[in-house]
Amino acid sequence: MQQMAPILVALKKHLIYLAFNFPGLRQFKELKEFILGRLRTGLPVHLSYHNVDHTLDVLHAAEILADKEGIDQLDKELLLTAALFHDTGFLNGREEHEALSCEFARKYLPAHGYHPDKVDRLCSIIMATRIPQSPACKLAEILCDADLDYLGRNDFFPLSQNLFTELLSEGLVKDEVEWNLQQADFMGNHRYFTKTAIHLRTSVQQQHIEQIKAKITSKVFNENQ
Repeated sequence: MQQMAPILVALKKHLIYLAFNFPGLRQFKELKEFILGRLRTGLPVHLSYHNVDHTLDVLHAAEILADKEGIDQLDKELLLTAALFHDTGFLNGREEHEALSCEFARKYLPAHGYHPDKVDRLCSIIMATRIPQSPACKLAEILCDADLDYLGRNDFFPLSQNLFTELLSEGLVKDEVEWNLQQADFMGNHRYFTKTAIHLRTSVQQQHIEQIKAKITSKVFNENQ
């Protein structure tokens, strides 16, 4: 028994640490309901891309990437929480929305059992998604790839149209010609970070780039006729 005591003490300390630093599945579900509810009721109606569907899409992509990249359960929970919060800043506006998302996280996460150190880590993951993306750890790489997962998927064009409509409504893009030029430039410089995303998305993304360039060429040709 005397030999077991130190092990039991260490185990107890470890369990306390886990309970203190990682809220667990139940708390995550509650947090998910809370965040999605705030997004559904609080986001401006003209956000046809940066809406609840986008958050759910990024959450789903992050979970798939985390599993394929071998992320353990505790880090996965932190990653998915970051995915939930990553665009909450849009509740207050587009400008510096990543930083606003971190403010939102710092305001609400402690009440859901998140230790300040974990909130800091989560915010560093969110800030990595700011364009140009700058991930400094594996979890940040995954969230960055999840955030732009659609670039290499078959539903790219309808989602791209949603983003175009959103930006057009805010006067951030003039017309479809300008939009296609911006997309071709942005996607031509974009690279996925994780091995999984590189394998699953890069070739399809390249196909989309070629299709966009073909649209641009066709437009120029028709205008010169």
